[in-house]
Amino acid sequence: MAHTEHHFTATDVVRDIVIGMSDGLTVPFALAAGLSGTVRSANIVVVAGFAEIAAGSIAMGLGGYLAAKTDVEHYRAEEQREYRETQEKTEIEKQEVAEIFHSYGLSPEQTVPVVEAISSDTKRWVDFMMRFELGLEEPDADRARKSAGLIAASYVVGGLIPLFPYMVSRQVQSALWISSAITLLALFVFGLVKGRFTGVSPLRAGSQTALIGGLAAAAAFGIARMIS
Repeated sequence: MAHTEHHFTATDVVRDIVIGMSDGLTVPFALAAGLSGTVRSANIVVVAGFAEIAAGSIAMGLGGYLAAKTDVEHYRAEEQREYRETQEKTEIEKQEVAEIFHSYGLSPEQTVPVVEAISSDTKRWVDFMMRFELGLEEPDADRARKSAGLIAASYVVGGLIPLFPYMVSRQVQSALWISSAITLLALFVFGLVKGRFTGVSPLRAGSQTALIGGLAAAAAFGIARMIS
């Protein structure tokens, strides 16, 4: 019977969803809770919430774009440096390849043919050095655009959850309690899913995510009430 291994590999996608959704749930929730301590109109909370979601999603998406773009630029710069070094410092680079294999337990005699095989193709040689010497994986060229869109979209989806009760209720205080309940539940479920995909204990991840969101909202509400 063939042995099949199942590994979760979409780490970049999960990271972007986690960044966007967690902030999207937490920040608008804290804003709505804070405003609920000072205003009587649910419409004000909704308008302010939508403004925050718009600004937050753009800012978060742009941050994701720049981060991913920087990763690509860093990789290309290091790649060009490795190409130069394989041409200008050939023997030193071969020795570095040998040292990598020595660290895996191969003897000097065993590494000689392997080093020659790898260094016989410049691209393969550079790819090897990028991965095993520098620990860099080639990033997706379209990663910046995808990351920006995914983070922004996740932020919007997350932000609409705590605002929904204010859209359907005219009573700010009742909307606050409903918003708190559904947002904390959403944070807990989101934490469970995140823990499931990232290998962390789902219950611990869910509890931590809900706790952080709840503390942020409580702090915003308390500060707003003290100031008012």
